[in-house]
Amino acid sequence: MPDAVARGGPVIGINRDGIRTGSMPARTVALTFDGGPDPVWTPRLLALLRQHNARATFFVHGAQAARHPELVRRIRAEGHEVGSNTYTGAVLGESSASRFRAELEMTQSALAGATGRRTNLLRMPRTTSPDTLCGREWKAARQAAGYGYVLVAADKGSRKPEQGIVRQLSQTESAYQEARRLLRNRAVDRFTTVSDGLGLVPDAPSTLVARWLGRGLIGITGLGQILSTAMMWILGVAGGLGLLRLLLLALFARAHVRRLERFRTGAPWMPDTSGPVTVLVPAYNEEAGIGSTLRSLLDSRHRELQVVVIDDGSTDRTADIAENMGDSRVEVVRQANAGKAAALNTGLAYARHDVVVMVDADTVFEPDAIERIVQPLAHPAVGAVSGNTKVGNRRSLLARWQHLEYVFGFNLDRRMFEVLECMPTVPGAIGAFRRDAVLGVGGVSEDTLAEDTDLTMALWRSGWRVLYEESAVAWTEVPTGIRQLWRQRYRWCYGTLQAMWKHRGALFGRGPAGRFGRRGLTYLALFQVALPLLAPVIDVYALYGVLFRDPWESAAVWFAFLGVQIVCSGYALRLDGEPVRALWSMPFQIVVYRQLMYLVVIQSLVALLLGSRLRWQRMKRSGTAAEQIGGPVPYRSVPMR
Repeated sequence: MPDAVARGGPVIGINRDGIRTGSMPARTVALTFDGGPDPVWTPRLLALLRQHNARATFFVHGAQAARHPELVRRIRAEGHEVGSNTYTGAVLGESSASRFRAELEMTQSALAGATGRRTNLLRMPRTTSPDTLCGREWKAARQAAGYGYVLVAADKGSRKPEQGIVRQLSQTESAYQEARRLLRNRAVDRFTTVSDGLGLVPDAPSTLVARWLGRGLIGITGLGQILSTAMMWILGVAGGLGLLRLLLLALFARAHVRRLERFRTGAPWMPDTSGPVTVLVPAYNEEAGIGSTLRSLLDSRHRELQVVVIDDGSTDRTADIAENMGDSRVEVVRQANAGKAAALNTGLAYARHDVVVMVDADTVFEPDAIERIVQPLAHPAVGAVSGNTKVGNRRSLLARWQHLEYVFGFNLDRRMFEVLECMPTVPGAIGAFRRDAVLGVGGVSEDTLAEDTDLTMALWRSGWRVLYEESAVAWTEVPTGIRQLWRQRYRWCYGTLQAMWKHRGALFGRGPAGRFGRRGLTYLALFQVALPLLAPVIDVYALYGVLFRDPWESAAVWFAFLGVQIVCSGYALRLDGEPVRALWSMPFQIVVYRQLMYLVVIQSLVALLLGSRLRWQRMKRSGTAAEQIGGPVPYRSVPMR
């Protein structure tokens, strides 16, 4: 930095004639305010200046000028002048060439759009007195001067107002108070602008193109503000819903562990259900797993079984394998392909017993699963019982993510649903029903693709209660490919939306139906429809915060939310008797898997609104549901006495 700058005045011009500096005349003060315009402090400063009949120079950020063009116009209308403090307040000496040019030009565009003028004054961010313009900052200052700017720094604090000074202030409470003290200084004759004090030309008319571009920038910025405000509201709603769901799951899971004994097995006045049971196994091209499924059923401790396999037009060896099991308890019914709901209704016609257990043909059961799942049916008000479905094939990362989802999302949900008496789904993998209750609602409906959810909701509306038996464990095979997973979840979600719409009348019901409608349907609408639609905003805003705001603050919020989820998931794993080491994959699940599930909900909702018809799609099986057999037994809750 040349000595002429270090020892010169705070206003610096560089042209063909060399470097020239200037200082305010004696008893003249140029108040300069950096940053803004600020919607709080700029109006207060303008009122203060008007009160003392003073003029000042406002060095604005272009981004703020685009957000508040009316304040820029007011500054000029009240006799003050406007200079550039760059677009975002970036340090020009540390900026790339493209960023340097953009910081200056975008500020000029904002000013052109707001006032139709182009400023000639520039204050470089993080510079005070001229001697701070050294090294890279001096190089940047020379480059800016090449664009025609006059550089405005500030006098050192040791220089007295009566000597004539350029005072640098921000737009804050402390700066306001300092400006107020200076304006009361009787040693100063005049408070004016930088250009007026030195006889400079502060600005020039902008071109028509520049004004149009500036107005476009202001318009885009205004739209961005609207979107940002909307995003903040959505972020608040989505974050609130997410935390509320986690809190509800944790609280009600604990309540479920200590649930009242009157609707639970083990109550001293509730007899065991040890009568005969019919197991319905609808099957379509299930030769890979049907053998394991039937063997696990035949090995059940509940020996008095009728196992009805309904072969729904399979083109493989499914029916042959079932017929060759060598056990008279297995009966095979063949029918033309008509879908799962029709197969179950066929099975109901062949059922000889009052208690019916419906299972999937790719599921393997613990020896005590049938015995345990039918016990709650001893209570006369209970019409159906959901079992505990676990992921059997957990070797791939995708399957591990689904394992966490089953334990934390599905099974923890079911604990809460039981306490609230609003269980929306008895899963097709394992569920026990009163045969007369199912027939009383017309059997298994074919109206939706989620026949299990549809049936469960119909039972609630008929006055039956539905419970969850966490100790009745069934091991199921989950998709191991993205395409199969997408098809499965798309069908589930689409079918659930259909069932919710079909049974929307439960919202206005009474008794068990009303409780289910107002609690269960509301929960599904909030946390399985609205939350997935809003939740991507959390991740988008977190990414936006890392890139454009405070990265540490954004990361802290994201990791705090992750921590809460991990704690709740760990609690769910403990309740379900699962090792907590599975939690290592949860951060990756949130980043990748959760986004996939959000897209499934969005696609399902759009398809439903457009009236699209989705066909049932079968998942290709590999017969790996039994991989985890021999694993830990779930935590068995003890009734509170």
